[in-house]
Amino acid sequence: MNNNKDIPIIPSKDMLIGDPQAPVTLVEFGDYESKTNLQAHRVVLELLEKYPDKINFNFRHYPLLQIHQRAHKAAEAAIAAGQEGKFAEMHELLLNNRTNLGVISLTSYARQIGIKSKQFLDSLVGGRYGWQVHGDLAEGKRLGIKHIPAFFISDKQLDGEITFNNFSKHILSVTNNKKLIDNYYTVGIG
Repeated sequence: MNNNKDIPIIPSKDMLIGDPQAPVTLVEFGDYESKTNLQAHRVVLELLEKYPDKINFNFRHYPLLQIHQRAHKAAEAAIAAGQEGKFAEMHELLLNNRTNLGVISLTSYARQIGIKSKQFLDSLVGGRYGWQVHGDLAEGKRLGIKHIPAFFISDKQLDGEITFNNFSKHILSVTNNKKLIDNYYTVGIG
C-alpha cells in the first residue's frame, strides 16, 4: 500500500529560490505574519535580481507563536507547496497576504499556484509538516536568533540594517573571498 506518509519530505533547508549552483546562499529566518519580513522580502528580491549568478535564497521558518498564531500553519503550507516545487510561489503569496492566513485561505492560495495534491488540506489540518517547522525553530534557537527577520550567510549572522547596500557588501565580500580561494587552489593544482 502506497501511503502518503511513506513519501520522504523535502525539508525547508533544501528549498532554494534562485540558482542552486550559486556560490552563496542567503538564509533568512522569518515569520509570515511579520510586516518586517515583508519589507525584508523586497530587499531579497532585489538582491536575487541583481546577483542571480552569485546568490540563492533559503527561507527558514521561525514563527513567533505568542503573537502570530497563524504563522506556524502558514509555514506548513509553504513546506507543503515546496513538496510540489511551488515553494517560491507560495512564499510570495503568504508574505503578501500576511493578514489572511487561515486554513481556508491557505488552501485557496495552493489552488491559485497550481497545487495538484488532493491531500493539501488534510496535510495542513493533520499537521504533517509541523515537525519541519519545529526543526527550523530549533535551528534558529541554536544559531541564537533573538529577532526576526534574521539573515545568515555560511552560518554567520548578518548585522546592520536590512538594506540592499548593506547586504550587497556582505554578498560581494563572501563571493570575492570564495573567488580568491578558488583561484589559489586552481593555481596551486595547475
